Amino acid sequence: MITALKVRLEPNNKQMSKLFQSAGTARWAYNWTLAKQEENYKNGGKFINDRDLRKELTILKQTRELNWLNTYSNNITKQAIKDACDAYYKFFKGLAEKPKFKSRKKSQPKFYQDTDKIKFKNGKVRLEKIGWIKLSEKNRIPENTKYTNPRVTFDGVHWYVSVGIEIQSESVDLTGESIGIDVGIKYLAVCSQIEKPYKNINKSKKIKRLEKKLRRLQRKVSNKYDKNKKGERYVKTGNIIKLETNIRKLHKRLDNIRTNYRHEVTTEIVKTKPARIVMESLNISGMMKNKHLSKAIQQQGLYEFSRFIQYKAERQGTEFIEADKWYPSSKTCSVCGHVKAKLSLSEREFRCECCGAVIDRDKNASINLSRYEVS
Repeated sequence: MITALKVRLEPNNKQMSKLFQSAGTARWAYNWTLAKQEENYKNGGKFINDRDLRKELTILKQTRELNWLNTYSNNITKQAIKDACDAYYKFFKGLAEKPKFKSRKKSQPKFYQDTDKIKFKNGKVRLEKIGWIKLSEKNRIPENTKYTNPRVTFDGVHWYVSVGIEIQSESVDLTGESIGIDVGIKYLAVCSQIEKPYKNINKSKKIKRLEKKLRRLQRKVSNKYDKNKKGERYVKTGNIIKLETNIRKLHKRLDNIRTNYRHEVTTEIVKTKPARIVMESLNISGMMKNKHLSKAIQQQGLYEFSRFIQYKAERQGTEFIEADKWYPSSKTCSVCGHVKAKLSLSEREFRCECCGAVIDRDKNASINLSRYEVS
């Protein structure tokens, strides 16, 4: 199976400028492709293949106006055109919304590297037409192996390089047990075979302290914008830039803490070596429509939690099953099987009307999920 590895880059000032310029080249090629597709669509033409657009751009590179594109790797523009064409093709087929043009301010800076030309050696990575850049972790990505889909991205604070590599599935003796996992807001996860629930890290003192610091910085930068307002225009001063940088770093720190916790929890669950893991199918977009719970759901990162569990389970041969979203795991009694007609969100204990059993709502749901059978 293919697993993704991501490592932070440590570029110098000259290399950082080249990275931003390469990302700008990819954005330009993406927007150029969308403009071509839209113009063609308005004129009643058929979908333009990415191969034809790449040929057209190769000819345009010889002109004086677009000669600057030859300064950057040819694969950056090639892949950007392919990505834009794939997005537009999905729009034509009704599989996705219409792709939007990438903004310099709002879009994430990123670009592609050729699989044959990217190299890793002695804690450094070689990027085409940029050179060798130091990595923050020396032996994270193996040398002299086949890489897939290398991408270089900027998260607002640091640059990262990510590649996919082929790994062998682990040979693990499974216990034969079936684990049901109920996820939510009160607890991140409640497992049928694990006694203690996994706490919501967003309620911890560490996270609350950092969020308080974040709110304070946000108020501070907002006040500075108001003070430096000239007419209808906001002036960005050096102090505002410093504050915004600190805010981005704090957002990144919070994200790293939450992601690390999800990794710790999912690894601990998978290390119990069950034969199968069952989770409920989550309608995240529907859950986010609840304005009272949307922030808490977003911070929990339930989709990412599910993805972590899935790939870690598959790596060791554990079967991963998503229960049908209409499966009444919370309304069903895990003792007698009686299904309640109604169960409000405020009821944290499940009380069976039939057998009189009293059990924690989330624990009851996890036990029912562990017994779920695929129809």
